[in-house]
Amino acid sequence: MPETPENIQYSQKVLEHFSHPHNVGEIPDADGIGNVGNPICGDVMRLYIKVKDGRITDAKFKTFGCGAAIATSSMVTDLVKGKTIDEALEVSNKAVVEALGGLPKIKLHCSVLAEEALRAAIEDYKKKQTNK
Repeated sequence: MPETPENIQYSQKVLEHFSHPHNVGEIPDADGIGNVGNPICGDVMRLYIKVKDGRITDAKFKTFGCGAAIATSSMVTDLVKGKTIDEALEVSNKAVVEALGGLPKIKLHCSVLAEEALRAAIEDYKKKQTNK
């Protein structure tokens, strides 16, 4: 049976991160900001990172989208806190999906958006470092 919005089954971890997302908000003096998504299809993510001595000390997000988009944003911020920039670049959409206990196929694009938001925030950070 194909996945439809009516029969999607989420893991307990996805439901937890959707119902009680971690790290929601903005970092006003963020060292890097990543914006990804498509307002036409509905999922838009903005990820903020704070970096000190090459390590991500804080990460927050604002996401407009479905439960899976919110859960993947929440999880990616949890996964990168405390990591070096190079370690954070190794966090893939697959790592986000695994940490959430899986995602329905129809929602895998949300984990890709989370990875893209992280990479965009890191690229923004790197660009700002070269312009200093």
